[in-house]
Amino acid sequence: MADNFVAPGQQRYTRACMVCSIVMTQARFKGEGCPNCPFLEIRGNPDALDSCTSTVFEGLITIANPKKSWVAKWQRLDTYVPGVYATKVSGSIPEDIRTGLLEDGHVLIPRDGSGVDTD
Repeated sequence: MADNFVAPGQQRYTRACMVCSIVMTQARFKGEGCPNCPFLEIRGNPDALDSCTSTVFEGLITIANPKKSWVAKWQRLDTYVPGVYATKVSGSIPEDIRTGLLEDGHVLIPRDGSGVDTD
């Protein structure tokens, strides 16, 4: 579980995934990809890293047990891995990637605050 947390000295190198909002260092995204979104193929792909993650995000939530956390449910993070998540991620996924994800059946929840809750 401790693998998905960012050390205090590494916070200046963090990025947030625009799909799931997990916050990790750029090096971890580059080396491992996003643990919640393997379909983005960020691992070892600098173009995907730049287009699917953002350095501009607000608020941090640390979730140790997503299944039991009401905050994780409220933020729609309860199906993701434990870790640090941003409450708001600025930026948007490129249209071609967005279209491909929707065609593959992935549900995209806007993490930039622009989405309207349909529940």
